[in-house]
Amino acid sequence: MSKNDKHKTRWTVARRVVQVGMLVLFCLPLLAAGWGLLGQVSGGDAAVATPAEGVFYGSLSSSSVAGVTVLDPFAALQVIAASKSFDVAWLAGALPVLVVYGLIRGRAFCGWVCPVNLLCEAVDWLRAKLGLRVAERVLPRRAKIGVAAGVLVLSALVSVPVFELLSPISAINKGILFGSVAGVLTLAAIVVAECAWGRRVWCRAVCPLGGFYEVLGRVGLVNVRIDHAKCVRCDACAHACLADPEILAPALAGDDVIVRAGDCMACGSCVDACPAGALKLGVGRPRAAGAQAKGNTCDAVGAEGKGGEVSA
Repeated sequence: MSKNDKHKTRWTVARRVVQVGMLVLFCLPLLAAGWGLLGQVSGGDAAVATPAEGVFYGSLSSSSVAGVTVLDPFAALQVIAASKSFDVAWLAGALPVLVVYGLIRGRAFCGWVCPVNLLCEAVDWLRAKLGLRVAERVLPRRAKIGVAAGVLVLSALVSVPVFELLSPISAINKGILFGSVAGVLTLAAIVVAECAWGRRVWCRAVCPLGGFYEVLGRVGLVNVRIDHAKCVRCDACAHACLADPEILAPALAGDDVIVRAGDCMACGSCVDACPAGALKLGVGRPRAAGAQAKGNTCDAVGAEGKGGEVSA
């Protein structure tokens, strides 16, 4: 691999490190306490430490950090809907996660943390090796917002946090940690769909957690920026996009200077794929190019109306 090729894969490598690191992070408290993974516990008559006594312990749904409870916001919403009650502690536990992803970008969780995305990338690689072809888009990407709303309604109707029972994230994260089998069938269905039906059907159009973070992702300071002067219209970024190629369309068409859609995972795949270096991950959320042009036109009209001059 050339030095230039290594440079082009920097975000992908960084993301792999974070994805694997997150899995290891949740395993460490169990291993440090002398317990095993996959639900194995220490035996014998002697007293042993419990993982919960450490500084950090838990899963992606609920964790304790230095005695402070941190909750998955969507899981907290499901509990609220299922119990038909509200506890300020639930809000306090979910707020740090909301603030972090709200400031960065909602679906950064999907791109950088979620173990299902890591699995789907492995399936992408396997499918390419086997020469399997599937459709790029089989369902509307915004369907997952409706699925998220449906999960909350159903949780309220059956008084159970529905997605927590079916979540493929649990099948990986909680499966490794606690031997949980919740979500295993969903995970198997995702792999089958990836190989036989369409690319990233779950992540792009079905996952309710992705739908929740898509709504949150309408704000956020980390965005893919485009330098229109450098873009060579090769569509390499669209082919590499893990979220959905259509979210790149406004920027590629020159109508915007960043990828603004809430679907964007800020994963950097498009940045790594761009041969011209026209894309980069940056901090800030400028107005859309169209809005800037409209504003400039209004300023010009206003100046003319006042008899003023407008410089180029």
